Parts: sequence; C-alpha cells; structure tokens
Amino acid sequence: MTEYLIEGGTPIRGSIRASGNKNAALPCLAAALLTDEPVILRNIPDIEDVQVMMEIYTAFGGTAKSIGPNAWRLTLKDIKTSEIPLEQARKIRASILFAGPLLARTGKAVLPPPGGDVIGRRRLDTHFLALTELGAKVKAAGAFIFTAKSLKGADIFLDEASVTATENAVMAAVLAKGETILTNAASEPHVQDLCNMLVSMGARISGIGSNILTITGVQKLSGCDFAIGADFMEVGSFIGLAAATRGELTIEGIKAQDLRPAKLAFGKLGIKWAHEGTTVHVPAKQSMAVNSDLGGMIPKIDDAPWPGFPPDLTSIITVVATQVKGTVLIHEKMFESRMFFVDKLIGMGARIVLCDPHRAVVTGPSRLSGSELQSPDVRAGMAMIIAAMCAEGKSVIRNIYQIERGYEHIVKRLSSLGAKIISK
Repeated sequence: MTEYLIEGGTPIRGSIRASGNKNAALPCLAAALLTDEPVILRNIPDIEDVQVMMEIYTAFGGTAKSIGPNAWRLTLKDIKTSEIPLEQARKIRASILFAGPLLARTGKAVLPPPGGDVIGRRRLDTHFLALTELGAKVKAAGAFIFTAKSLKGADIFLDEASVTATENAVMAAVLAKGETILTNAASEPHVQDLCNMLVSMGARISGIGSNILTITGVQKLSGCDFAIGADFMEVGSFIGLAAATRGELTIEGIKAQDLRPAKLAFGKLGIKWAHEGTTVHVPAKQSMAVNSDLGGMIPKIDDAPWPGFPPDLTSIITVVATQVKGTVLIHEKMFESRMFFVDKLIGMGARIVLCDPHRAVVTGPSRLSGSELQSPDVRAGMAMIIAAMCAEGKSVIRNIYQIERGYEHIVKRLSSLGAKIISK
C-alpha cells in the first residue's frame, strides 16, 4: 500500500478505542534489553515503528512472541551484538533508545545516525551529555560508538527536557552504581510509563511525573508484566478529526488527565468534549469559533514540554483551525521545520500566513478542495487526512508509511466511523 484515496465531506460518527501510546511502547521495548528474564508488554500498538523496534530487538538475539491482541512476550538471555542494525536505525529515530540499555548490560553501544520524522534538526547532544555523565565515552566514526567499563551514578542537569534523552539516561542509570539525580528531565506520560515499567522490574526511581528523577542503581532487574497507557496523541487527533468534520465521536480507553493540555488548546477554538471514567465524547454541535483573549486580542496556541501543549498535536490543531471561525496564531517552538507542511493546506484553500518556520496565522473557516498530498511525518500525515476529509472532492495522500508508523490500522478504523478512505 503506497497511498490513500479520500473523498471528503462526510462527518465521522461512532465510537473507537484508543490505541496504546506509541511513544511509550518504543522505550518500553528497548527497556526489555535490561533483563535476561521474560518481559510481557500489553497494549502495544500494531504500527510500523513497533515492528522496526522488534526487528532491532531480535537482531540482538532476542525473541518476540505474540501472546494475544497487542500483547508480546520478549526474552533475551544473552546479547549477541551491541551494534544497532543500520537498515532499521535509518527508519526510526527511536533506535537511539537502545543505547542506554546496551551500555548498561554490555558496556558498549554502536548507533548509526537515527532516522525518523522530517521535522528539522533533532539534537542528539543531550543523549551524549547524559550518558557521558554516567561514565560513557563517545566517539563518532560513521556511527556513534558508546563505551563504558562501568556506569556510575551522577548529578545530571539536562540542557533540554528531551524525552528520549531522559529515557536513555534513566535506562542506563537503573543499573549504574550509586545514585543518579536527573534534573530538567522530561515528564510526559510516556516517560512516566517507562519509569513505572522499570519500577515493576525492580528499579528504584522516585519523582516519577516530575522534572527531577532520582534513580538508585540496582545490580539486576527482573522480568515484568506491564501494560502501557493510551496514546493521547492519537486521541487528540481523533478529537480534532471529529470537530473538523462536524462529526460526533466517542473514544474509549482514554486517560482524561493526559488530555488536559489539549483541552485548553482546543477550547480556544471553541471545541469541547466531555469525559466519564475512561471515555471521551465529542459532540456534533460545537461553537467552532475562536475565543479571543482579553481585550479582543488574537489568541495563541503554542507547544511546550509537558505539561504544556504537546508538539505532536501542533499539526493537528493547525488544520482544525482552518475550519473554525476567527484568527489564531499557532506557535511551534520545539521543531524548526514542522510547520512547513502548511504549504499543502494553503494549496487546498486554507487561509494561512506562515510567518517563519515556527509561527503560522490561521484564519477560518476555509473551504478546502481535494488535492494530491505527501506526508512528511507521522502527525502532519494525520493532519492531511483530516484536511482531506474536510475538503470538497477527492484527495490522494502519498508516503503513507510515515502515517502508519504512528497510527494503528488507520484506514480500517476510520472506515468504521464512516470515512470514505481506501488504501492502494
């Protein structure tokens, strides 16, 4: 399958269950390297990125066996190599998450430059800072080669609240000697999932959910049986899709607390939802009008490290804003090229002024027309699906691999909600 064909103009209706959090599944799969005992992971989404991480895991000599829907048993007694395969590393940025566990268990990790989304420069410096503070040495020779005779706890201040660098540091520190204090750590729900998984394996971590983590190293970790949380990025995407198409949607299996930053941002566009327990309901009737700031000023929606508005939802909320009455400023502060996809929306008829690589002024509602599109990354690809479903006529979206890296069985699930979408 290489492209999606979408006929727009149909509101989605029905109910859907949230998938497991992609950004939790990937580090948790890497963390399975930290023990020679079986690890059972549940609620793992069936997506391309997970398949690539499984391929890397098995390349080290491990086995990954499906034991039910979205559940896997991972076992790796002896690590055969400390080198991450080049082909898989090029496909996925999360390949770097194996560096910490490999260092902790073997004292060495060879990492080819990681691939992933095309959203501008994505620094690796914070990973190097954290791992070298723990005692690793790093050199670049085509690949990045990390070595350490032994890892020792350290007081580390990260130069940015990087999610993957925090995860790498935590996975290395849990088997290091002594205490590690990690300040300016990322605290997103997926980071919390990883930490809670490690605790279930016998790690000693305090401060989970905050920006200061204290890790006391242990000699050995055991296996575990752990279920990751719902993908709040996917939930936010489906909420945006329902609102933009004037549809009605019930999403099950959510964690309402994870949606609080998104609820504030969508509220600025006049979009609301109700939740009860683990279910969210997006009603068909929304005001779909920008709520101005005090004094009638144009409001701003900007992303930030957790608990700020998630950067992965910036693309989604940008396309939703094209269907809302009024003007809003979208400020993407964290990735330098993520907003360039709006050229495609402009070509469909959206009224957007791209001020610079980080800021776009969106005025709606705009009548969108079907178009031929290409997905540059996971979230922009989903934003293009939303735009195509709002548009008059037919659209073609290519490079759908980027979308299927992060959204589980997206064609089947959207079709069940009435979307006119096929893949070929």
